[in-house]
Amino acid sequence: MTTASASIEPLSEPAGRGTADKVKIFIGVALVVLIAEIIGVVQFQIGPGKVLLQPMVWALLLAAAWGIASPYLPTPLRIGLGLQTFAGQLLNAGLILFIVKMGFTVGGALPAVKQAGWALLFQEFGHTFGTLALGLPLALLLGVKREAVGATFSIGREGNLVIIGEKYGMNSPEGRGVLAEYITGTVLGALFIALLAGFIASLHIFDPRSLAMGAGVGSGSMMAAAIGAINGQSPPEMVKDLTAIASAANLMTAVLGFYFALFLSLPACSWLYDKLEPVLGRFSNFKAGDMAPTVASAGETHGGHGAFGFPDSLLAWIVVAIGVLIGNSLTYHVPVMTSVIGLVIVLAVALLVDVLSRLLKKIPHIFVLVIVTTVLGVPGLLPFSDAMIASVDKLNFLAFTTPVLALAGFSVAKDVPIFKQLSWRIVVVSLTAAAGTFLGATLIAEFFHR
Repeated sequence: MTTASASIEPLSEPAGRGTADKVKIFIGVALVVLIAEIIGVVQFQIGPGKVLLQPMVWALLLAAAWGIASPYLPTPLRIGLGLQTFAGQLLNAGLILFIVKMGFTVGGALPAVKQAGWALLFQEFGHTFGTLALGLPLALLLGVKREAVGATFSIGREGNLVIIGEKYGMNSPEGRGVLAEYITGTVLGALFIALLAGFIASLHIFDPRSLAMGAGVGSGSMMAAAIGAINGQSPPEMVKDLTAIASAANLMTAVLGFYFALFLSLPACSWLYDKLEPVLGRFSNFKAGDMAPTVASAGETHGGHGAFGFPDSLLAWIVVAIGVLIGNSLTYHVPVMTSVIGLVIVLAVALLVDVLSRLLKKIPHIFVLVIVTTVLGVPGLLPFSDAMIASVDKLNFLAFTTPVLALAGFSVAKDVPIFKQLSWRIVVVSLTAAAGTFLGATLIAEFFHR
């Protein structure tokens, strides 16, 4: 998931925090969501399979294009570097609502999750080692050196940046590799995993539950994109259970994945590199030094964005909530007041988690969030549980993904100059690693479903 604070700092222009800036980003996200939902689902055939492009994908592309084109737009329409950075912060906070919805989904479908049993636990090994199983050999065949370790030991989310930054430093080859994976995943990850997951699901060679587990890669936006594509290829009656399974797998990956990466996949990847590089590296003339150096220092990676207080978090929640309201009403035809009631409950839970996290400072925020949302989502556990679940259930899961990916699109626009400097080889390796984590977990889960 992308709720950690680490990110890539722009080289200039501080984050816009004025009222006008906040209004602009609010209107920008709402407009992008509106256009994306109007475009709707676009489907096309590729060989024996088909690909579905959901509104969330259009939101990501539209917002990214807007951010990239900003220098050429009239001043009132520009989403500059400062606002792009601010959008990234809003994304981190706004994902809280996304996770609350996931928690209710998991709690409400615990029987389906429990039935998944050992498959849900062991698929995490697929997420952990699938990246390096496919990505590392390809990287070495392409001539990538130690950058391959950073790019293939994980899918390169914020926690993985921290691991590499602490162990090797972000100016190291490993640091350049994980940075490439981070930017590739941020810019292309959701789109790539949506296309891959949708195409594989259309072939009907895997149990949909296995695919749902594979979708839980540990990134909220990538999981949303993958399960959205999988649900589009699955029977309607399975959608709720598949979303619950994917959410549970994603939460497990987000919570345990950091430790798996730190203690298992990174040491294994480094060891395998030392063993395989002398054999596979001879097939390419490419030198790691040909890669452009990273422009982010370790300090920038850890340095955050400055103060991001509760008012800004509240703004993020409102931005996402308005996006959900647009999609839920326009695309899924849920009455506005029904959506508003569900959103008020989600916002109240987010506020409760925020208060508890401030009181329980020694407990990681993600644990508080997972426990509270899952407990509240268990049917009949509390006197008001069933009423809450029924109201939140009226909020379509995919309606949350569109505003989240709109914020992601605005955020990644700032990283395009850095992205252009990175070798195409490391980009290919990064996408292969992302495919590996999805396929690895799916294959292991499939073993339990046969």
